[in-house]
Amino acid sequence: MDETIKRNMSDTPQKEDSHPMSPFQFREDGFLVLEHFFSPEECDSMRSSIQRILEGMEVPPHCRTEFSTKEEEQLQAQGSSDYFLTSGDKIRFFFEKGVLDEKGNFLIAKEKSVSKIGHALHAHDPIFKQITHSSKVQAQTPTPLLLTAVTPHQDATFLHTEPLGRVLGFWIALEDATLENGCLWFIPGSHTSGVTRRMVRAAQGASTCVEFVGSDPPYDDSKFIPVPISKGGLIVIHGEVVHKSETNSSEFSRHVYTFHVMEAKDTTWSKENW
Repeated sequence: MDETIKRNMSDTPQKEDSHPMSPFQFREDGFLVLEHFFSPEECDSMRSSIQRILEGMEVPPHCRTEFSTKEEEQLQAQGSSDYFLTSGDKIRFFFEKGVLDEKGNFLIAKEKSVSKIGHALHAHDPIFKQITHSSKVQAQTPTPLLLTAVTPHQDATFLHTEPLGRVLGFWIALEDATLENGCLWFIPGSHTSGVTRRMVRAAQGASTCVEFVGSDPPYDDSKFIPVPISKGGLIVIHGEVVHKSETNSSEFSRHVYTFHVMEAKDTTWSKENW
């Protein structure tokens, strides 16, 4: 389940928390692992909420698109779809590859076909709203402005700010994330090399609503390290660190809840962002 949120939280009181961010480790690696950040009960409540949302899912066949982080597939699906581009303040559903026929009909049970749910769970579902706005989340960044961005990528490609370095991703494991079921992989320290590719709004009249400017360098697979994490764990992700996840090769699901925050003070959200 993925979020793209934009809501000012800087006026919400912040409290002391038992999981303070380690500035040194985060500054060195570009990500930080915080085990047991959320309780098993909190994770189960989010999963139950998603099950209820899936049971009521209704998506017209012409709006059913497959979610992808590959550039060509993004431009063909999300980039040309109002269903995707206008999802910032709605709960909408994006599907795995190969689960739809050419007419948009489901080839498998619809509740098992969903890849991501976005992008406003935080606004419309009370459980996700409570988690997203919790004091322990807010304690990880001084003046957060809530936002959102699987192949190797940088979140700043999709969530550009001026200056750079003001976006954090929050990746919450609702189940154990392992090597077998698709945990995250990172290139430690890769957040120091800038951003060479951006997804931006296309000019009016273009064949797609968004386009990519620039290109990613080739990434050395040997530099990626896996980051398995237990249920309830949180990974804080720098907006420019290169990360990916591999295919889930197990019989088990790997449910996660993700959202992004932007440092509100002295930061500009790019008008070119999707």
